[in-house]
Amino acid sequence: MRATPPFRADHVGSLLRPPELLAARAAHAEGRLDPDGLRAVEDAAIRDVVAAQERIGLQSVTDGEFRRASWHMDFIYRLGGVVQTDQRIEVRMRSDRGETAFTAAGLAVAERVHLAEPIFAEDFRFLAAQASSALPKLTIPSPSMVHYRGGTAAIDRSVYPEIDGFWDDLSAAYRDELHALYDLGCRYLQLDDTSLAYLNDPAQRAAFAARGEDADAAHLRYIRQINAAIADRPADMAVTTHMCRGNYRSSWAAEGGYDFVAEALFSELAVDGFFCEFDDERSGGFAPLRFVPPGTMVVLGLVTTKNGRLEDPDVLKRRIDDAAKHVPLEQLCLSPQCGFSSTVEGNVLTADEQFAKLRLIVEVARDVWG
Repeated sequence: MRATPPFRADHVGSLLRPPELLAARAAHAEGRLDPDGLRAVEDAAIRDVVAAQERIGLQSVTDGEFRRASWHMDFIYRLGGVVQTDQRIEVRMRSDRGETAFTAAGLAVAERVHLAEPIFAEDFRFLAAQASSALPKLTIPSPSMVHYRGGTAAIDRSVYPEIDGFWDDLSAAYRDELHALYDLGCRYLQLDDTSLAYLNDPAQRAAFAARGEDADAAHLRYIRQINAAIADRPADMAVTTHMCRGNYRSSWAAEGGYDFVAEALFSELAVDGFFCEFDDERSGGFAPLRFVPPGTMVVLGLVTTKNGRLEDPDVLKRRIDDAAKHVPLEQLCLSPQCGFSSTVEGNVLTADEQFAKLRLIVEVARDVWG
C-alpha cells in the first residue's frame, strides 16, 4: 500500500448529503435557519461522514463537499474579479433514463483576477480537525473551469486587452490559494476538471468552437495554465486532477475516450496523479494511458457512482490487469469514477449503496496491492 497520495483505494470527494443536511439547507434558504444554525448542522454531518470514511479504511477523507451547492461554482465565484451574472447557462445531460438539463448562473470576469482571501480555509481547518487516521483531502475546480464555463466572451476586454494577462492572473491566484492551503496544513489537493474530458467529445468540441474558441488547442492552454499554477508547490504537497464527463443526478454531458487529449495531457500535465473515469464504454479504453510517464499515478475510476449496483470484484481485478498492459501496476490505484454528489441533489443511489462501493474499493485494493 502507498503512504503518500493518491492512495491505492481513494475516492473523488463528494458524498451524498444526509437528509438532515438537506432539510437544514432548505430551512436556511427559506429564512427559517440562520447561518450559524446551518453551519452547526453541516459540522455534525461532516464529523459523521469523516468517521465513516475512516471506518471503511480509506487513507484520505473529505468533507463530502457538504458545505457546497456545486463542486465548482462555490469556489469560482469567490475568486476576486469573477462575478455571478443573470445569464442562465444550460448544460444538456444524458442518462439511462433519458435527457435532462443542468441550469446554472453565468459568470463574468469584471476585474483583474486575484485571490482576495484563501477560499475554503475554514472548511479545511474543520475537516483537518476531524481526521484522525486518514489524510484530509481538499477538492477545488481547476483553473480551466473558470474559462471553460464562460469562455473568452465572459472576460471584460477593457480589463484584459490581451488575453494572456487573464491567464497569468488566473494561474497566480491559484498559486496563492495553493500556498495558503499548504500553510493551513493541506498536503493533498485535488483539481477537478471536466473540460479536459469534455474536449475528447467531437460534439463538445464543435459547441466550444461555435462560441469562438480554439477547440483543437484549448487543452494545451489549459495544461500550461495548470502547470503554471502548481509549478512551485512544496515537495510534500500532492496535487492530483480528476477528469470526468459530467455528473448531475446520475447523468453526464460528454462521451468518448481520452484519445484526443491523451498525449499532451498525460505526458505534460505535471500532477502527481490522474483520477480517470473508466466505469463504462462511455469513457473509452485504457490505451491512452500509454502516455503516462514513469512515477505518475493513475487512479482508475472503475466503480460507477451513477447507480447503486455493486460491481463484481473479480471484474474489477480483470480490468485493473487490462489497464496494467498500458501503465505499470505499481502506478495504478482504484476509485469511483466520480463523486457521488457533485451537486447538492446527489446521484440516484442510497447512502448504504454509496458506502458499500467505497468498502468494495478498499477490499479490492488490498487484494490487488496487498
